Amino acid sequence: MRFDPSGAIVRLGATAMAKNSTHLATRVARERYAALNVDVDDALETLARIPISLHCWQGDDVGGFENASNALGGGLAVTGNYPGKARTPDELRADLEKAYSLIPGKHRLNLHAMYGEFGGKRVDRDEIEPAHFRNWITWAEANGLGLDFNPSCFAHPKAADGFTLSHRDPGIRKFWIEHCRRSREIGAAMGKKLGSRCVTNVWVPDGYKDTPEDRTEPRERLAVALDEVFAKPLSPRHNLDAVEGKLFGIGAESYTVGSHEFYLGYAITRKKLLCLDAGHFHPTESIADKISSVLLYLPEILLHVSRGVRWDSDHVVTFNDDLLSITREMVTCCRRPAGRSAKNRQRDAGDTFRRVHLGLDYFDASINRIAAWVIGTRNLLKALLVALLEPPGIRAAEQAGDHTARLALQEEARSLPFGVVWDHYCEAKEVPVGEAWLAEVKRYEKDVLANR
Repeated sequence: MRFDPSGAIVRLGATAMAKNSTHLATRVARERYAALNVDVDDALETLARIPISLHCWQGDDVGGFENASNALGGGLAVTGNYPGKARTPDELRADLEKAYSLIPGKHRLNLHAMYGEFGGKRVDRDEIEPAHFRNWITWAEANGLGLDFNPSCFAHPKAADGFTLSHRDPGIRKFWIEHCRRSREIGAAMGKKLGSRCVTNVWVPDGYKDTPEDRTEPRERLAVALDEVFAKPLSPRHNLDAVEGKLFGIGAESYTVGSHEFYLGYAITRKKLLCLDAGHFHPTESIADKISSVLLYLPEILLHVSRGVRWDSDHVVTFNDDLLSITREMVTCCRRPAGRSAKNRQRDAGDTFRRVHLGLDYFDASINRIAAWVIGTRNLLKALLVALLEPPGIRAAEQAGDHTARLALQEEARSLPFGVVWDHYCEAKEVPVGEAWLAEVKRYEKDVLANR
């Protein structure tokens, strides 16, 4: 290609003009927020300290790397056949690296037990060890990532009838208890090696498609089994135990053993983290209102951010009112009464965000899988930024009993220039601004994914 000096000058001039325009817009946005007693720099510093745990299973449609090929089951279903899904651990790690490069901030990875590397040998789930995840730990350490972990109590012959830890067969219960025990040990090994606490989250699909006669006995078995899983104390510096409920699943529409009420009681009495999954409640129910209630009784919780559509719970997270409600509730929980300094509000936010562990949980095989990661994570970060930039005058109006001003200020806040601040944050973190990341995903799809 012939070098055209004049063209180069034009292009460089356009780039400089774009940067100047961005800087001007950022300055105007800072002034607009400052007039409302919002410190943009404090908000961005807090946002930079909030890690999101990306879910490995978006990259390969919840396939995992075990030798056996089993139907997914467990109330789970992945739809779509977009080309280029990861077929090996190395491909999955490469795809994740591409996703992380397009997301501002430093984040984490959530692994399922079925993603171990077994060297071509058959290793059943009650035999897994930290050694099977050595490559993941080494990779995470090299990339400065924390790891979270999950037992895989589905897609296995011993889960074929829809029951695992609450199974009436003692032998099958023992198998899954041992799997969950070993998963905790793996999580602790990850946390110790990486110097970052691993959240090991237990979810089981147990339930009935039709109405059961006895709802109590399976829950009694589940409680006893969980007590056996958690019997061995592990250092909270390395591993945090979480339990996750669900309203229903495919094939368990009428009764779920591990309901939210069951796990709320279990988490409080056993001092475990409670996982609230945005897609595991009734479609008209939001987890936002639950956060402040649960944090009154539990020191830490886990949030799985997803998007429910009708009966399905695992769609790519979009920048909608449900998401904004969740992030606003998180920030509201940590803000003390109006009048405290911005520095103290920032410190309070940091304390609360250490109590709330954020992860994503969805899988869409109908679109580019890397784009799905990027869209969902960037949307969650945007929503967190909106909440962090919310003017303290809204809370002050509520405390003064001026509900008219509260509503008026809430509505005015919707049009504040958070998008300019977001673009500035992306630029500062050296990731693509706006929709520019999509071109990089398309290039990667053409050069890498299309050849799989």
